[in-house]
Amino acid sequence: MGTRIWQLLLVIAPSLLLAPAARADAVSDARAFAAKMSAPAAPWAGPTTGPKALPGKTIVYISTDQNNGGARGVGESVKEAADAIGWKYRLLDGQGSVSGRTSAMSQAIATKPDVIVLGAIDATEQSSALEDAAKQGIVLIGWHAVAHSGPAPKLSLFTNITTDPLEVARAAASLPCAETNGKAGVVIFTDSTYEIAVRKARAMEALIKECGDSKVLEFVDTPLAESSTRMPQLTTSLLQKYGKSWTHSLSINDLTFDFMAPSLAAAGIPGDGAPLAVSAGDGSGAAFQRIRQKEYQQATVAEPLRLHGWQIVDEANRALSKQKDSGFVAPAHLFTAANIGSDGGPKDNYDPDNNYAAIYKKIWAGQ
Repeated sequence: MGTRIWQLLLVIAPSLLLAPAARADAVSDARAFAAKMSAPAAPWAGPTTGPKALPGKTIVYISTDQNNGGARGVGESVKEAADAIGWKYRLLDGQGSVSGRTSAMSQAIATKPDVIVLGAIDATEQSSALEDAAKQGIVLIGWHAVAHSGPAPKLSLFTNITTDPLEVARAAASLPCAETNGKAGVVIFTDSTYEIAVRKARAMEALIKECGDSKVLEFVDTPLAESSTRMPQLTTSLLQKYGKSWTHSLSINDLTFDFMAPSLAAAGIPGDGAPLAVSAGDGSGAAFQRIRQKEYQQATVAEPLRLHGWQIVDEANRALSKQKDSGFVAPAHLFTAANIGSDGGPKDNYDPDNNYAAIYKKIWAGQ
């Protein structure tokens, strides 16, 4: 089954994929896809032309939660790119709660900036505030704000920056499918607060169910913001319930695995023992360290956080210049212990070696 067909089925007929039949070629497909997604990053395929920098603009980045490595990392790179283009930057922390995010949105709008960026904040949750901001002429950019890349006009977003969620989900789920030869026992963790999280989790569920004799042992919906308090006891309960049949954990974010290790260690499970943890985002520094040290995480499908920050600023400059978005979607990348030393791995993040920052600077300089 080709990638495009698989994606269309998830969008058009998700109910057909809730209990898919196992495919004879699923394991070989998974093995090939995991290898492809682990290969060195391709050369730059993003924009090389665009509007010259508009000076003196202000950009506010609202992080869903600064404890979330992905949201925090993108915010840091937005600041770096804002400095490069000559804009003022402000950070607001949503503190992992609806009330915190709502308060941050109100604060941001009140300062009347040129641009507001939603850092892993679900746009539907903040739809009324986004509508208000758009009426005031504020450019709105999302990062993981909806379940797809590109413009989301119904939610007033000029564009949403993300790798392809379905490609990320397929890369993550392909690894346990391939290495168990179709006999994985998987627990999937998601957070229904975020549309993009549910979409990735259901896609992973569909692939595991069609992978030979693999089983989805449980589909767990638990808030990312409460991982520190929920995951230790939840991990212990799942170990007691499933024992050795639990071969892999799949999560929509590395944050899930930040708090599993003590419970696994207490159960006598070594750092490289089952259940092996694979994340479908975001590629936090802590995750890279765990993968390198083989300490309770096997892989992550990392987002190019720094690249995304630079892209956010470029897209904002296009919006302010009354131009269309670039349409660029960075490819996903699967990191394991085998390739952790390339494409930014030594710096504990995914930072493609394709000269993107210099290219964006040339665009903004009008060269």
